[in-house]
Amino acid sequence: MYTLMPILLAVLFVFVFIYALFRRYKRCPSDRILVVYGKVGSNSEGNLSAKCIHGGAAFIWPIIQDYSFMDLTPTSIEVNLTNALSKQNIRIDVPSRFTVAISTEPAVMTNAAERLLGLQRPQIHDLAKDIIFGQLRLVVATMDIEEINSNRDKFLSNVAANVEAELKKIGLKLINVNLTDIKDESGYIEALGKEAAAKAINEAKKSVAEQERFGEIGKAEANKEKDIKIAETTRDRDAMIASANKDKEILIAGAQRDESIGKIEAERDTRIKSAEANSSAIQGENNARIQIAQSEATRREREAESLKQATAAEKVQAAKALEESYLAEQKAEAARAARERATQEANIVVAAEIQKQKAIIEAQAEAEKIRQKAKGEADAIFLKMEAEAKGMFEILTKQAEGMNRVVQAAGNNSKDAALLLIADKLPELVRMQTDAIKNIKIDKVTVWEGGHANGDGKGSTANFISGLYKSVPPLKDIFNMAGMDLPEFLGKEKTKGDDTVQVVES
Repeated sequence: MYTLMPILLAVLFVFVFIYALFRRYKRCPSDRILVVYGKVGSNSEGNLSAKCIHGGAAFIWPIIQDYSFMDLTPTSIEVNLTNALSKQNIRIDVPSRFTVAISTEPAVMTNAAERLLGLQRPQIHDLAKDIIFGQLRLVVATMDIEEINSNRDKFLSNVAANVEAELKKIGLKLINVNLTDIKDESGYIEALGKEAAAKAINEAKKSVAEQERFGEIGKAEANKEKDIKIAETTRDRDAMIASANKDKEILIAGAQRDESIGKIEAERDTRIKSAEANSSAIQGENNARIQIAQSEATRREREAESLKQATAAEKVQAAKALEESYLAEQKAEAARAARERATQEANIVVAAEIQKQKAIIEAQAEAEKIRQKAKGEADAIFLKMEAEAKGMFEILTKQAEGMNRVVQAAGNNSKDAALLLIADKLPELVRMQTDAIKNIKIDKVTVWEGGHANGDGKGSTANFISGLYKSVPPLKDIFNMAGMDLPEFLGKEKTKGDDTVQVVES
C-alpha cells in the first residue's frame, strides 16, 4: 500500500495536468471569432493587443493569456433619417434598413477586438446606428433629389462606400442596405413621379393612336384593293356579255342568210322571231345591268358611309388623344412650375429670410453696443461730476473751516477777521494797482514848462509824473466798490489842492 500510493498520486497528477492542458485548447466555431489577449506576441509595429482566430483553434497559456468570443451573427439596424438637407437645400426623409456584422478580415477583426470586445449587442447596435446616421446624412447632402430618386444604384453605392469605411474603423462590415420610399416635405419627389407617369401615359396613348392609324390605313388599302377587284370583275363580265351578244348576232345572221333561200313567209317569221328574241335578250341584259349598277351604288354608298364613320372616329380619337396629351402636359407644366417655385423659395426666400434675421441680429447687437457705450459714458460723466462735486464740497468745507478759524483768531469778530484777510491780500492789491498803468504805451509826450516851480515847489514835469501815478485807483475806491470801508491803519483820505498840468499826446 505504501508503495502504490505515490504511484496513484503521480498518475492522478498526470491525468489532471493533461486534462487541464486539454481544457486550455480552445476551438473556434464558424459563427464566432476567438480573441486571445494578454501576452500574444509582437510584430514590426510593437506588441500585439490581441490575436483573432476565425475557423481554427489555439492553445491558451495559463496565467499569461486569456480568451473571449465575439459573435458574427448579423444585426439589422433600422435607420429612419428625417429632415436631411439635400444639395438643393430641400429636406427629405430617407427610411432605410442596414444589416451589419463583425468583419472576418484580419485587420478589421483586430479593430473589433480592440473596440467591441466586451460590449453587448444593444451597445454595438447603438454605436453602429450613430455612425450610419451621420454618414447617410452626409451622402444626402452631396446629391441632388433627382439623382437620389432616379439613380438609386449610385445613391446606394455612395452610402455603402461611406458607411462601410467608417464601420471598418470599429471592426464592423456592411452586409446589405435597403431603402424604402424616399419622401420630401415640399412634394418635389411626388411631382417628379407624376411627371414621369404622365410622360409614360402620353407615350402609351401615342403608341395606341399610331397603331389605330396603321389599322385604319390597312383597312383603307384593303377596301381599295377590294374595289379594284370588283371593278375588274365587272369589266370582265361586261366583256363576256358583249362577246356572247356578238356571237349570237353572228349566228342569227348566218341563220337568216341560210333561211333567206326559204320562203318569204319563213324569212319574215324568222326575222320577227329573231327581233323578238333580240328584244328580249337586250331587255334582260339591260335589267341585269340596272341591278348590277344599283348593287354597285349601294355598295359604294355603304363603303362611303363606313369610311366617313371611320374617319370621324379616327379624328375623334386623335382629338381625345391630343386633349389628354395637352392635359397631361398642363399637369406636368404645373408640377414643374411648383418645383421651380419651391426651388426659388428655397434659394431666394430662405436666403432673404436668413439675411433678414442676420440684419436684425446685427442691428440689435449694434443698438445694444450703443446702449452700453452710452451707459458707460453716462456712468463716467456721473462719476466725474460726483468726483467734482465731492472735490468742491471738500474745498468749500475746508474754506469754511479756515474762515471759522480766522474768525476765532480775531476774537470772534467778523470785521477783524475780514481785516486780517485783507492784510493777507494787501501785496496782491498793490500789485494790481501798479499793473493798471504798467503796460500803458505812450509814443510821445511834449511838455511846455516855464521853468518856474509851483507853490508846492514842483515843476510841470514832476506834476505830470505825479498825476500819472495818481491815475491809479486808490485803495479807498476799491474798498468802496466792494461795499467796504478802508481800515484806518491802511491810510486816511487826504485833501489836496488843484494842480494844473497840460499834456499833449500824439
